[in-house]
Amino acid sequence: MTRHDDRPALARRSFLALAGGAVFGLSACSPQTRSVAAPEPAGALPTGDPPPGTRLTVAVRTARLQLKPAGLEKELPFTVTEWPNLSAGPDIIQGFRAQSIDLATNAGIPPIQAEAIGVRAKIVGVQVRRYPLYTFATAPGSSVTRAEDFRGKKIGFSQGQAQGVVVLRALKEAGLKNSDVELVALPSTQFLTALQSKQVDVAPLGEPTLTKYLDQYAKDGARGVRTKVVDLLTVLWAPNEVLNDPAKAAAVRSFVPLWARGQVWAWENPDEWIDTYYVKDQGVSKEDGRRIVDSLHKPQFPVSWDEAVAWEQETADLMAEGGFVPEQKVAHLFDRRFEGLAAEAVAAEYREGS
Repeated sequence: MTRHDDRPALARRSFLALAGGAVFGLSACSPQTRSVAAPEPAGALPTGDPPPGTRLTVAVRTARLQLKPAGLEKELPFTVTEWPNLSAGPDIIQGFRAQSIDLATNAGIPPIQAEAIGVRAKIVGVQVRRYPLYTFATAPGSSVTRAEDFRGKKIGFSQGQAQGVVVLRALKEAGLKNSDVELVALPSTQFLTALQSKQVDVAPLGEPTLTKYLDQYAKDGARGVRTKVVDLLTVLWAPNEVLNDPAKAAAVRSFVPLWARGQVWAWENPDEWIDTYYVKDQGVSKEDGRRIVDSLHKPQFPVSWDEAVAWEQETADLMAEGGFVPEQKVAHLFDRRFEGLAAEAVAAEYREGS
């Protein structure tokens, strides 16, 4: 069991374990170490195209795969020097620190975690999803069939990623305390191995990882346990230093609408997206790709970020209550100069609050 007074220690060990590998791997990409005390971005947001020669490293893999077939790649007014195939929050945070990533997409929790360890960055784009993205996969042979069965079980827990907050919200929804389970600190990339080896009893998996896991282990008694827990936010975010550079800020501004339009293209062209992403990039069958896409909902981009700020504050409070981060106010994590840019770039049916 994880005792209440052990949880802050778990938090420190957890995040260091999750981020440690990325520190060495990504810092090698840059000879400099990014200052974590960068000033707050201020002043009017540049409205024109970035000057010639502007370059960004963009860790948004879906956009990389969407822009070309959507015919949007030619509209990028800057050079993407690299599209790192990184998506885990701890990896992105260390990429920001090492100056090897300029712009990335994540759930809402990594910006909170970054703030907690002194890495200053801002949210510049918001998408909302009002349906569950994660299902709790069980180890082969597990008796768990519902969230209430988590009591006394070992649960894969990545505090710096969306999956960590999904665990905390699921426990709360099931009427359980953190101390009623054993939270096993792991990066989400190790959840599959931990489930296969029964190092954990349960771990939250998203698609297409869930499908690939169950295809292999359902015959051995593995199953998916669904909850109503929603991870509301997907965000674009960038380090303060990037947003304090007028050329790079202009590049980020130009990317936000293309990011939104790329996701709309994927929704409106499901057959091509299934082949491009699920089959060729993620290695699932066309049939599984179709099933996954059919379970999704159309992308939504809010005109106002008020709800997103409130949701982020609720998430930060939940993390602080568990002893994983210090208490913090999160409104300043949103650079509201970018508010509405994504929503304005898409048709009305993909906007919220218009």
